[in-house]
Amino acid sequence: MNEFDTSKINVTVVVPTKNEEHNLPACLAALGRFHSVLVVDSGSDDRTLEIASDGGAEILQFNWDGRFPKKRNWTLRNFKFQTDWVIFLDADEVVDDAFCNELSRAINETTHVGFWLNYTNYFMGRSLMHGVPQRKLACFKHQAGEYERIDEEGWSSLDMEVHEHPVLTGTVGEIKAPIDHRDFRGLARFLQRHIDYAKWEASRYIQLKSDLEARSSVLTSRQTFKYQNIEKPWFAWFYFFYTYIGKGGFMDGRAGYQYASYKKWYFQTVRNIILEQSG
Repeated sequence: MNEFDTSKINVTVVVPTKNEEHNLPACLAALGRFHSVLVVDSGSDDRTLEIASDGGAEILQFNWDGRFPKKRNWTLRNFKFQTDWVIFLDADEVVDDAFCNELSRAINETTHVGFWLNYTNYFMGRSLMHGVPQRKLACFKHQAGEYERIDEEGWSSLDMEVHEHPVLTGTVGEIKAPIDHRDFRGLARFLQRHIDYAKWEASRYIQLKSDLEARSSVLTSRQTFKYQNIEKPWFAWFYFFYTYIGKGGFMDGRAGYQYASYKKWYFQTVRNIILEQSG
């Protein structure tokens, strides 16, 4: 692809995958306006690689050794980008023209080095319009920084940055047009995934606990508040009421209540693992 093709959005989209044959086709089909698409795979044994190749994506294989770097930082360090900008997009996330138009304008006019992205969210088959909004700092200039370094030792099976956030040199803005997060893999998968997240987050907290103040310069305000209070018995209930009442999750009906309840369960699980590991 011609790197000077002005009809393309000057962004490389990186899609991390492992066995994503059901989600990947829709994700890739929406990326035709971007300069480059890179699929970084973790040993898929379904049709993921075939779909990626048929969709015109470049493919890299990533084999995690259980230590730093994980998949996104490894890509930032090892892939030779032809664009200044990169977006990390999960295989169950789909962009539309409104998002592409806003992003194209933004990167051509901005002095920022990154952008927060907004997402729709689904739970129990319903789009959640309220509650805590899902957003990620997933679009940035690849030379502006990388995801925070966390030296873990087999905390979980997660080979990709989830709770880690990019630490960038420069200011960040926001793209308001949402990305459609089509997470339709069911409650059992949701619970399994959040058990892995809880194990990781408990280990992260234990590592941070002794020097939280020293690390505050690289943590977001939201992370700082969470890790200052996550061990306290009221925190999970605080999150429930903040999500369900304060942010209007009750207006999403049964799905909104259940989603807030499961997030409460998640933070209770993190606390219980912390207590268990702390003796």
